[in-house]
Amino acid sequence: MSSNIPKKIGENQYQIDADPSLGMNVPVKIYADEPLLQKMLSDRTIMQARNVASIPGIVSHSVVLPDGHEGYGFPVGGVAAMDAEEGMISPGGVGYDINCGVRLLRSNLTEQTVRSKLKDLVNDLFSSIPSGVGSKGAVRLTNSELDEVLVNGVNWAIDHGYGSTNDSDVCEENGRILNADPNKVSDKAKKRGAPQLGSLGSGNHFLEIQKVAEIHDEEAASRMGIKEGTITVLIHCGSRGFGHQVCSDYLRVAEQAMEKYNINLPDRELACVPNNSEEGESYRKAMFAALNFAWSNRQMITHWTRKSFERVFNQTESDLDMKLVYDVAHNIAKVEKHKVDGQDRKLVVHRKGATRAFPSNRDEIPSRYRDLGQPVLVPGSMGTSSWILLGKPNSMDLSFGSTAHGAGRTMSRSKARRNFTEDNVKKSLNDKGIFIKALTRDGVVEETPEAYKDVDSVVNVSHNLGIATKVAKLIPIGVIKG
Repeated sequence: MSSNIPKKIGENQYQIDADPSLGMNVPVKIYADEPLLQKMLSDRTIMQARNVASIPGIVSHSVVLPDGHEGYGFPVGGVAAMDAEEGMISPGGVGYDINCGVRLLRSNLTEQTVRSKLKDLVNDLFSSIPSGVGSKGAVRLTNSELDEVLVNGVNWAIDHGYGSTNDSDVCEENGRILNADPNKVSDKAKKRGAPQLGSLGSGNHFLEIQKVAEIHDEEAASRMGIKEGTITVLIHCGSRGFGHQVCSDYLRVAEQAMEKYNINLPDRELACVPNNSEEGESYRKAMFAALNFAWSNRQMITHWTRKSFERVFNQTESDLDMKLVYDVAHNIAKVEKHKVDGQDRKLVVHRKGATRAFPSNRDEIPSRYRDLGQPVLVPGSMGTSSWILLGKPNSMDLSFGSTAHGAGRTMSRSKARRNFTEDNVKKSLNDKGIFIKALTRDGVVEETPEAYKDVDSVVNVSHNLGIATKVAKLIPIGVIKG
């Protein structure tokens, strides 16, 4: 059988066996339905996952999740776990938008109440949250203040009046990962990042006002304070130019160090260094600084979102019950304990365009949800549903405690620009009752729902495999794009 054609090994499970002649150390496992698999076979997704399987120290199998598509070196929607002692850490395995992630706010407002003031609300949010490619945040930071953000993450924002500790309690890593080191970050990254804290950015980043359309798990929804017919807000953004520069800087470091460590790979974009090497430690500390930047960034946007709701509905945040439900990171690498062949091992788990989906009773889950399992947020594209899921035990065996992070692109941005116009995208959204406000024409056109896979299919695969199961379906009514 050609080493490119995956064989079916179970419902929604496919495999490419490890082929030593191609340098593969482990097999590739792909979680998808047939149409999603065909899309992966139409670009370089599977080939990239096969290349990842050749990285020294990779453990068990290279993973492609149902939203998988071609990326830089590693596929987006990919997970790779490396032995923490013998294995590698790779900037491309985290990606350029470090800790791009999503957070969900709930409210007690009904759809009817919000629709009556939807345009006012979207316009208010649009004017109070900076967005766009080079957008500047509303905060001016000195170098030493930026360093504090990089070390303290969400706590920096909360200490400066942007929210409360109830917010940090429901963030992955409590919104602050330890051992971040601003000294490992280049001046160029700091210059790019300093003006951008508290801004949404461009591309697939958005702020979405949604209604809770369906509840699939009553107990989990009730624990999260999610009620059918009420309004939620989903915020999707990352570490802006700061994280992008950290990735660029360390890709160069890794490329230069590979000869020194005698690492040979099928694709230069996979550039990596030993996890415990000086270069590996430096990248980790800089990447952690970018994680903290992103958590602080999302926190400030959360604060301004609450203020907008307060102004438009003339009620306080507590009247509106605008609590943070959860905040997940998509592009991240962390050392975690996992069972491999019955043995506990420390692994560097790279999640690129993937969401952690731990089952109940893992210490890493916030105490509020620990006996339930970790909430997982899967945003769709701006015209389709998003989902709340719940991490389940199968994720530990199948995907190193991970699931999909979104719908996943099927069409390049340039192709979307060729095939769609701003007017027809806005009209089709309007016909579905969705009001959109965007800074640029391209911001609308490149993110047309047609450029993405069907998020419901992606979620069904996760649900059927028992890696993260359905809690609630959310449908957009208002969208803000950079």
